Amino acid sequence: MEKLKIAIQKEGRLSDKSLQLIQESGIRHNQDSKRKLISLGENFPLEILYLRDDDIPQYVADAVADIGIVGENEVMEKGLNVVVVERLGFARCRLSLAIPQSEQYTGLSYFNGRRIATSYPGILRQYLTRNHLKAEIHEISGSVEIAPGIGLADAIFDIVSTGSTLISNRLKEVEVVTGSEAIVISTPHLSMAKKKLLDKVLFRFQAVRRSKNNKYILLNAPNKNLEKIVKLLPGMKSPTVMPLYQKGWSSLHSVVNENDFWDIVEKLKKYGAQGILVIPIEKMIL
Repeated sequence: MEKLKIAIQKEGRLSDKSLQLIQESGIRHNQDSKRKLISLGENFPLEILYLRDDDIPQYVADAVADIGIVGENEVMEKGLNVVVVERLGFARCRLSLAIPQSEQYTGLSYFNGRRIATSYPGILRQYLTRNHLKAEIHEISGSVEIAPGIGLADAIFDIVSTGSTLISNRLKEVEVVTGSEAIVISTPHLSMAKKKLLDKVLFRFQAVRRSKNNKYILLNAPNKNLEKIVKLLPGMKSPTVMPLYQKGWSSLHSVVNENDFWDIVEKLKKYGAQGILVIPIEKMIL
């Protein structure tokens, strides 16, 4: 039986998140074999390859791996022939230009004639070209943020998550060039058998992701305000409403998006809802 080969980052936060997603999708594998660079699915035809994050696009483009979970920034930088098949919503960050805090930023023209240190010369070069800027790019593989402090560059172009690393190195973010998140990429020439396996994997990934973004909510509501409450909580199709023993009241079960939860709860209280319970959802299949 054919196996779907998936490449993930060997170590780091993206590796942990990718393994968690695979595990929550019901795919068991021998995690100890991570040290051997390959592990096999025990209950699904999946082979996991553990690679450096910047190598994953190349392995997928060359069909050594069928699919990969990787930061979007690596795919943009490599510019290889791969297909983005799913956006995963975690490992969000941005690629930004930053300069010393002591410098006065005057706009994009500030970078004309400057030296910019980066690990992403391809993305930076495209950005400079689009904006008709001429700057000297210094490609370095790590610790980009120290470059201005040691006199190697006037500015940096790097990944920013919280911005704390910039602050600790007395830098300030002045231009956000692009956003990035974890994505699933595929080689463009999958066999039909592997496309079916990929569809199954994506179906599981999507169910897990939806469960993270939504909560199951149960509450008691006065019947006189049921219609208003139902409009607030449409659920996946329609909420479940059941009469309570106490006349004039009903129990309502529905699903609410995590991002909207607190705003909705305030309105529910206004309409007389009581005994509101919120429960995590393990999987959510539409």
